[in-house]
Amino acid sequence: MGYPSLQACLADLEKNGHLIRIKEEVDPHLQMAAIHLRVFEHQGPAILFENVKGSKFPAVSNLFGTLERSRFIFRDTLDKIKTLVDLKSDPIKAIKHPIKYAHVALTALSALPMKRGSTSNFEKCHISDLPQIVNWPNDGGPFVTMPQVYTEDMDKPGIMNANLGMYRIQMAGNDYILNEEIGLHYQLHRGIGVHQTKANAKGQPLKVSIFVGGPPAHPVAAVMPLPEGLSEMTFAGALGNRRFRYFYDDEGFCISSDADFVITGTVMPHENKPEGPFGDHLGYYSLKHPFPLLKVHNVYHRKDAIWSFTVVGRPPQEDTSFGALIHEITGSALPTEIPGLHAVNAVDAAGVHPLLFAIGSERYTPYIDERKPQEILTIANHILGKGQLSLAKYLFIAAKEDDPSLDVNDIGGFLKHILQRIDLTRDLHFYTKTSIDTLDYSGDGLNSGSKVAVAVAGEVKRELWGELPADFTLPKPFEIYKMVMPGVLAVELPKNIRSSDMPLMLEILQEHLGESDLNGLPLMVLCNDAVFTAQNLNNFVWVTFTRSNPSHDIYGINSFTEHKHWGCTGPLIIDARIKTHHAPVLEKDPEVEKLVDRMGEKGGVLYGII
Repeated sequence: MGYPSLQACLADLEKNGHLIRIKEEVDPHLQMAAIHLRVFEHQGPAILFENVKGSKFPAVSNLFGTLERSRFIFRDTLDKIKTLVDLKSDPIKAIKHPIKYAHVALTALSALPMKRGSTSNFEKCHISDLPQIVNWPNDGGPFVTMPQVYTEDMDKPGIMNANLGMYRIQMAGNDYILNEEIGLHYQLHRGIGVHQTKANAKGQPLKVSIFVGGPPAHPVAAVMPLPEGLSEMTFAGALGNRRFRYFYDDEGFCISSDADFVITGTVMPHENKPEGPFGDHLGYYSLKHPFPLLKVHNVYHRKDAIWSFTVVGRPPQEDTSFGALIHEITGSALPTEIPGLHAVNAVDAAGVHPLLFAIGSERYTPYIDERKPQEILTIANHILGKGQLSLAKYLFIAAKEDDPSLDVNDIGGFLKHILQRIDLTRDLHFYTKTSIDTLDYSGDGLNSGSKVAVAVAGEVKRELWGELPADFTLPKPFEIYKMVMPGVLAVELPKNIRSSDMPLMLEILQEHLGESDLNGLPLMVLCNDAVFTAQNLNNFVWVTFTRSNPSHDIYGINSFTEHKHWGCTGPLIIDARIKTHHAPVLEKDPEVEKLVDRMGEKGGVLYGII
């Protein structure tokens, strides 16, 4: 729909049963986040908080809480925008079928940003006047969690070469001077980094505009991994069926005319302050680190402004639904950019970046009977060199020819396919001392860690154990263990076993298992809690792939290094226990949870929803 504002969108959602109002006063410190998390967990509606303690502004969350609601919001434009993205990756289609795609070209043309508006439509306030929402007990302060951060290229100024991204903003806490300074957190492979690098080289401040709210197409555009040359503002116009309206204020900052709030400020070269901690999408806190300091110039708001926010934490969360929408729009784009690639899935249950599943073609030597990974290794290298996919730690890639029905979105089925065919002496390929996700603390430093590509092709090599043989045992201190799925065993280790003790632990396992036939058990995962890890596949992938660093935490029975290639006869062992250098796990405040429980009781505003 061509919503002119966030308010118009919310009115449409309420009219169609997709929104609830909470009129009673709610505390932005933990309570609003707890309500959001509970409603999202039950796949509930968008939530309009009308009375936010300490702020005159109402707030909305869970706008994109389900894929169905996102489809409803963009019901008039979703098919057109999919075609537009598809054409960007393969423009020859438009030449071959000019009539079929004519409407798409018109859509793109009509989506060009429009210069319109002025500061007369806005009022001013201070950072402290905004809803000071704190999501998790140990967060360093209130954060903007649904921002659209706008910057321009100093060498090519103007909106068509600008970047619009979603990077979290710390509004208060730590050493920030209230109302004068805020923290700007962005990670590797972000467009804003290019703009700041150029500004630093020229010794000039980078102008930053932070938009909050506005038509729902705007935050979606800020998170879209768009093909090179397709502007986020143009995309926002096409998706929202309304041109992106903007103007520049008296200080030269770009202002989104339809935004509910706009914060303007400058980032000076090499000027940082500690930002964080912050409960993040891996399910842990990202800790306090130096990030760019933004000196606040102005805070604008519409007269009827509504603050838009979300809560991030261990998946699935609202950003999971964001990801599903993005995949629906761009799903066909990536395979066309990497020859031989058919599908890739950044596994949400594992925190997205830690784990990738992929399917590629294996066609290099069709004249040889015994098939082995060759082309899919080339594809794996391409994937791990592609934008944000390069932050992955574990990549499992299979050959499409082995099972054309294989689905990267089926966690159990995909892992079973891999484990049935993996050759542990050949199929593990490590990348050491490289970059990983900024939010991932399993490595040996900020952004630093390792990767492993597991490339599997060929016939089934083993029948996976569905249950352990009656005579199977493990020695002390490995007495607690539980099957996760066929071929995978979760093994609990006492808390007093340190990483430095692992060589001795491996000796104990090697002595006990070294001569056994364990072909049906290709993977063992060492963990803190075997029952929790084996409870479901989401727990298994979250524990295994967020708490391990491949180069440091992968071991194996009968392991060897031959010409710098590491392998083992099996089982493969991944140490996925919490280490001393890991970030703390996110945990909810029990007293706040009791408040939310009461809201869900009969007569409460959330009765029938949670």
